[in-house]
Amino acid sequence: MRLCVAMFAFGPVAIFAASTNPTFSKDVAPIIFNRCVECHRAGEVAPMALTNYKEVRPWAKSIKERVVARAMPVWLADPHYGSFRNDRRMSQAEIDTIVSWVNAGSPEGNEKDMPALPKFDTGWTLGKPDQVFDMGKDFAVPASGTVAYQYFTVPTNFTEDKWISAAEIHPGKRSTIHHIIVTVVDPGKTAPEKGEGDALLVGYAPGEQPLKLEAGTAKLIKAGSSLRFQVHYTPDGTAYDDRSYIGITFAKDPIKFQAMTANALQFNFKIPAGDPNYEVKSTWTAKLDVQLAELMPHMHVRGKDFKYTVTFPDGRQEVILDVPKYDFNWQLSYELSKYMELPKGTRIDCVAHFDNSANNRANPDPTKDVKWGDQTWEEMMIGWFTYVVPAPDSATGTAKGVE
Repeated sequence: MRLCVAMFAFGPVAIFAASTNPTFSKDVAPIIFNRCVECHRAGEVAPMALTNYKEVRPWAKSIKERVVARAMPVWLADPHYGSFRNDRRMSQAEIDTIVSWVNAGSPEGNEKDMPALPKFDTGWTLGKPDQVFDMGKDFAVPASGTVAYQYFTVPTNFTEDKWISAAEIHPGKRSTIHHIIVTVVDPGKTAPEKGEGDALLVGYAPGEQPLKLEAGTAKLIKAGSSLRFQVHYTPDGTAYDDRSYIGITFAKDPIKFQAMTANALQFNFKIPAGDPNYEVKSTWTAKLDVQLAELMPHMHVRGKDFKYTVTFPDGRQEVILDVPKYDFNWQLSYELSKYMELPKGTRIDCVAHFDNSANNRANPDPTKDVKWGDQTWEEMMIGWFTYVVPAPDSATGTAKGVE
């Protein structure tokens, strides 16, 4: 997994007025604590901690450069389309404050002005989960070579249906794991059910955030279900035994909506060698009335751009997400600020472009045609999305109308 020099997380949006004489303690620390320390702290994914002045000061100029270029915090969506509650972009006032502080020599200021450092449960971004499941056994990751996808099925031993409001995957060693996908296997089944309500619970990939649903919305795990881990290992030169795990949080609020995950994907494509702008399309049609909640485009290293367009039954169209510069290293999800009504018959159309030319520095071999495949030197085209339907009155079983 490749990370940028400075990687910022996000928190609730706050407005900061730029001071004429900003200091770290009074003006910059609130921004750093709000935007960065979720990842920039000991034991988390970011390459350095930014929890105090001593840690931040050596990176001051780099931070300034990255925020001015709006390269950090990472947010790949075109701001002209859609509105998202997890928008990571800094306000101009926040950027101006950091710039002024660095230009003034990055003074520390009065320690008495320092805000309290946010509290985090060690090892967890979303707080301590209610229950943790690991893969059930160790897997010996080799030092080198190609490892086929590995699958591990673990019983939940739930004796009653459970509603999940949050879930977070922890890879054993980030440098050797490209992604982990955890799906739910219904009782009596050996693999996840495919279809209208895909069984995806949560995924992990570079830049991807944990699952955290709005209050009143949850995913269902039926009594007796199992969890299935799909793990894509990428050896980094050192052999080790992996036992990655997932933490889940049970919903505490009354359940109004059941969240389901589906996708518009395209298997059938062949990207010609050297083609700098090859187009691939996919589509999905709603078989019942649903409300759209979240979007997540996925391609590999030749991915160039990705767009979601909704076409309603009356023919009206709306672009709901445009990612003009897709970056494989940041598998971001885009959570709609407000659930979007999609009547039965509405289409979600996805259009993606791939750069298989020598101009793409990430391209492993521009002389070869590329087809769908699991490995990162192959390609994928998936428009993931999450929608919600009304939860059943009993808040158990399958929601009405879900196939």
